[in-house]
Amino acid sequence: MLSHKTKYALKALFVMSEEYGGGPLLISEVAERGNIPKRFLELILLELKNQGILRSKKGKGGGYSLSRPPDQVSVGHVIRMLEGPLAPLPCASKTAYEKCEDCPDEKTCGVRLLMKQVRDQT
Repeated sequence: MLSHKTKYALKALFVMSEEYGGGPLLISEVAERGNIPKRFLELILLELKNQGILRSKKGKGGGYSLSRPPDQVSVGHVIRMLEGPLAPLPCASKTAYEKCEDCPDEKTCGVRLLMKQVRDQT
């Protein structure tokens, strides 16, 4: 199950994707439209900015906006960044790979191949 942090991050990104190309959005506007606690959202947006998903502009007319087109923002990448690996098994993980001790040949292991498909769909 996703944490509140990840859920709020995805909601904020959805709000920003609707306004892509229209300039930065204030944190208060994103919080209101996404029904997200403002103080928590500030931390989330800063983390997304530090990871290169968002950019910010200070001063009048400032706020946060997507750093690239919405179709180039991977939901799976955002979830992995905030939650960690998505793969149900460590041997199928892209970011936290570990060999299964009970598997003699992971290249032909049906469970691993299935879990890699699950991972790649997210």
